[in-house]
Amino acid sequence: MAASSRAQVLRLYRALLRESQCFAAYGYRTYAIRRIRDAFRENKHIQDSAEIQKLVNKAKENLDIIHRQVTIGQMYSTQKLVIENPENT
Repeated sequence: MAASSRAQVLRLYRALLRESQCFAAYGYRTYAIRRIRDAFRENKHIQDSAEIQKLVNKAKENLDIIHRQVTIGQMYSTQKLVIENPENT
């Protein structure tokens, strides 16, 4: 993988994780983070530049979806779960 392509993939990975942290709902947040990490680990050995570009485009679409869902989730507030409250630890 070329250095610029590697940097682009790492920026995209960080952006996906950062945006997923914004989910208000604990379940959505942990699921999104787990899926992002698993998907990137699963595809880390791919060498074909066309395949890498296809996966990067798919990840960009997913970033847009996550951003949209975070925005929608912020419009409707819910109570925090018991595991999310720091005074319960």
